[in-house]
Order: sequence, then C-alpha cells, then structure tokens
Amino acid sequence: MTATYTFDVFTSLDGFGTTSGDWGGYWGKQGPELLEHRLALYREEQRMVFGAGTYRTFAAMLAASTEESEVRDAWVTRMRNLPATVVSNTLRGPLDWPDATVETGDAVDVVARLKQESTVPLRSHGSLSVNRALMAAGLVDQVQVTVFPVITGQTGTEPVFQGTADFDLELISSRTLDGRTQELIYRPTRHG
Repeated sequence: MTATYTFDVFTSLDGFGTTSGDWGGYWGKQGPELLEHRLALYREEQRMVFGAGTYRTFAAMLAASTEESEVRDAWVTRMRNLPATVVSNTLRGPLDWPDATVETGDAVDVVARLKQESTVPLRSHGSLSVNRALMAAGLVDQVQVTVFPVITGQTGTEPVFQGTADFDLELISSRTLDGRTQELIYRPTRHG
C-alpha cells in the first residue's frame, strides 16, 4: 500500500507563503479554532517531510523562541516531535530535531521511496520548492491550503505556486476557522 502525501501550506489570499512586513505569525489572524484544528491534524501518526531550507527556518525559529511564545503553539510542538525526513544534499545529521533523519539525493526519488515504504501518511508543511517538484512528479495526493484573510501585495514573499505546472484541483473538503480563515483540501491532477 502506498502512503498518502499531503502538501500543507499557509498562504495570504494573494498567494504568498511569507511576508517581509510586520504582520507577525499567521499574519496576526490565528484564533483558537485554527490552533485546535491544527493540533488535531498533527495528533495523527504521520511522517513529516522537509526541504533543507524549511528545516533550517523551523529549527532557527524554534531555537530563538521561548516556551511562552506563539512560535511554540501546541501543534508546532507536536509537529516537531513527529518523525521527520529532511531532504538535503548539504545538511548532515544529527539534526536539532528529536526524530529527524537526513536523506540525500533528489526529493522526487526520496519521496517516491518513502511513499512505498512508510506505514503512516506523509505530510510536508511549507517546503515550497520541494513540493512543486513533487507535484510535477505526481507524488502529491492532497494539497491542503490554509488561506489567511490578508492581501500582502506590497510585503508578500515566496509565491506558493509560482513556477508550478498547471493542475486541475478537485475540492475534497473546505472549512472556515474562527470565522475568517479558510482551509481548502484538494486532490491535484496535472492539466494537459
């Protein structure tokens, strides 16, 4: 049986994954329903998959935070304690992550093998360039997009789907969290 792979990403309405502005985490729009829902998603047994850049960002962000900071939300703490595979040709273990391993090589090859070998679902939060390549290779089963109610036309950075191939998306589920944030889960199929 093949493990499912979910590309889980946060975005502004105009499609940016991060911002250079002073919005703060979650663009300042987190609420209790969002945080509880994220924790429920991450309670499930699963293996995280990260690219080197995303791993470095998370590790640095967590190292610079305190237990009381918003960075250490319960779901982020749970994510950090899940088994993880970091795809990198530059990092070497051991990593500052409780149960992480480094896999060298092409992300498409690594994830194709993980999908065959894993007994639990695979999930990646962020890792945009890795997930663009995985989508192009047909390895992403679900795209889970959490759309925050902001437009970051002046300060948005890292366009989530820039350079991605064309895809048709079948809506699997949708929900509104805290009356303002949308979670959309799609099944992608390469267009054309």
